[in-house]
Amino acid sequence: MLRMLVRGAAGGALATVALTAVSLAGDQAGLMRDRPSGRVAPGPPPRRARRRAWPTETLAHFGFGVASGAAFCALSRGRAGLPLGIGYALAAWVASQRGWVPRIGILPPDTRDDSSRTAVLATGHVVYGMVLVATVNHLTRP
Repeated sequence: MLRMLVRGAAGGALATVALTAVSLAGDQAGLMRDRPSGRVAPGPPPRRARRRAWPTETLAHFGFGVASGAAFCALSRGRAGLPLGIGYALAAWVASQRGWVPRIGILPPDTRDDSSRTAVLATGHVVYGMVLVATVNHLTRP
């Protein structure tokens, strides 16, 4: 079981890197307009607040991605197809975007957010699910 969790955590780490790359590409393309780093209040956050929040946000994001990968691996018993991985990642995204993310003020719910940012984040989670399944399946090959 421990090996399975470690494989899932490794898959979650790689998948989080891929998701982050999609988000950064969307940001560079101008699709993540008005990204309210750490709060929902209108207007850009103060420069100092953004700098201080970055390490915490990044560590939390990677921690959540790694833990989600480990949970997925345990639930799927180490082998899963792409539809299950993509569904898992999208379910986690929807639950977050309509649950704890707006409650703590990171982003508004996806139903009230900018559609281009919503599309980038959904795409990033599809990529997360694909990379997670590919990595876990590769690591659990006989």
